[in-house]
Formats: sequence, structure tokens, C-alpha cells
Amino acid sequence: MVKGNQTNVKEFILLGFPGSHYFQNSLFMLFFFMYLLTLIGNITIICLVQTYHRLRTPMYYFLCNLSFLEIWYTTATIPKTFTNLISQSKTISFLSCLLQMYFVFSLGCTEFLLLAVMAYDRYLAICHPLRYSSIMNSTLSTQLAIGSWVGGFLTFSVPAFLISRLSFCGPTVINHFFCDIDSCIELSCTDTCLFEMVYISMCFIVILGSCAVTLVSYIYIISTILRIPSAQGQKKVFSTCSAHLTVVVILYGCSIFLYVKTSKQNSLDMNKIVTVFVTIVTPLLNPFIYTLRNKDVKETLRKAFRRT
Repeated sequence: MVKGNQTNVKEFILLGFPGSHYFQNSLFMLFFFMYLLTLIGNITIICLVQTYHRLRTPMYYFLCNLSFLEIWYTTATIPKTFTNLISQSKTISFLSCLLQMYFVFSLGCTEFLLLAVMAYDRYLAICHPLRYSSIMNSTLSTQLAIGSWVGGFLTFSVPAFLISRLSFCGPTVINHFFCDIDSCIELSCTDTCLFEMVYISMCFIVILGSCAVTLVSYIYIISTILRIPSAQGQKKVFSTCSAHLTVVVILYGCSIFLYVKTSKQNSLDMNKIVTVFVTIVTPLLNPFIYTLRNKDVKETLRKAFRRT
């Protein structure tokens, strides 16, 4: 066993998706098509918000941040996956692996924080409509967005530093399509107790903290909606936050499956499928969820198509 912080292993092998050459090419075509749609969908949301004045509100400002985040979140994993699918070489250097891990999980933390901010924004808009404009002004919305990004990247900086100090002596095979934390830590030949303690603490703070803000916000939102006398009024108010609620349910549902485990015997293949859903499918679905479930965005899209 190697002592200290020396790292003998200079590169890892990403096992990815084993299978026939035909299967690998089929996955490449599928992921490439989904990645292309993800870029188009999220860039469209950003362009719409920046172009049309009626969408220049805090809610759509946060949606722009979410779309920008989804572009980079999927980009952090997909290009290397493409290379592994069409190339015989499936190696990734230790530094590249660490950087990929840092960006994937930092962006993931940022998304949790950003969704909590969006829930708070909907709470203010629905529960305190008369004071909403004065509270959620451009200064506060900018501060909340920047705070989400800075908080997300700072949160994972400590675990990333601790991983860089670990020694990896072999084996070098990571049974995943990207540098997943759990898969990498299993390959370490030094004590990982400190890292695991810090990592679990960070996850609890970010995930449970953002979940608490989101949950409390929607408890107040739902209670306010139920006090509206007309069913039509309830439907109209709920439609303003239904898209965000859908995204929250998808994200937390997948995260609970991946990270809140009653045993360590989760199927690796099932974990890969759920991770594909989080890193590839969800960034693709989000712009369509917000488009199909948001009246303002749909009307703006219709106007944009009429002008072309």
C-alpha cells in the first residue's frame, strides 16, 4: 500500500456501456441526437428570455440560469462518453477525471441551490404578490443567482481537494461512463474516512437544505392556492409553478435513488441508467417541460415562429 499523498495510477479506464460494436454505435447516435436537442432547447430558452421584454422577470432570469447550467452539466459528461463509445481507448487521466468529477458535482450542487431559489421566488410571487416586486428586485435576484453558482462550486471544492490527496494503486477500471465519486473512491488504496465524512456532510447540507427550502415554499404555495375561491383561479395560479415543481420532483427522485441507499447493493447497471437520466435526459426534458407547461413561454414561442 502506498503511503502519503502519492498517486501511482496516472489514468483510469471508464468501462462505460459494454456491448457489441453495433450497440456502441447506436448509443452514440442516440446520445448525440439527445445532446443536440439539449443544446437547441436550452439555448432557445435563453434567447427567448433575452429577446422578449415580457419574459424579463426574476422567474425567467432564474430559468435562464438553469438552462445555462443544464448546457454545461450535460457537456461535462457527454463528450468523453462519445469518445469512449467510438474509440478503442477508454482511458482518462487522473487530472481529467478529477476535473470532470469536480464540474459534474459542482454543477449538480448549483442546480439544487438554484431550484431552491426558484421555489422561494414562486413563494413570494404567489403568497406575497403585492410585495413581490419590491422584495424580488433585480439586485436580490442577481445576488441569489450568483450565490447559487458560487455556493455550488465552493461546496465541492473541499471534497475535490481531498480526492486529489488520495493514492490510487490499482485496479484502474471505473465501472461507469464518467468519473463517478463512489466508483473512484472504491479504487483508492488509502484511508477515505475523512473524505467520506466531508462528502456526506456536504451532500446533507446542500440536498437537505435546498429540499427544506423547496418543501416549505411549496407548503405555503399550496395552502395559498387552496384558499383561492374559484377552481379557475386555483388552476391559473398553480400553472405558474407547475413546471418548476415537475423538474424538482424528477431531480430529487433520481437523487434519492442514487445517493440515499438503504444498502450498498444497488445495481450498477441500474445506477448507470438513472445517471443517464439525470445527466442526459433531464437537461433535454427541462426546456420542453417549461415550454409545454408555461403559458408565457408558449405564447412567446408562437410570436417568434410567426416572425420567422
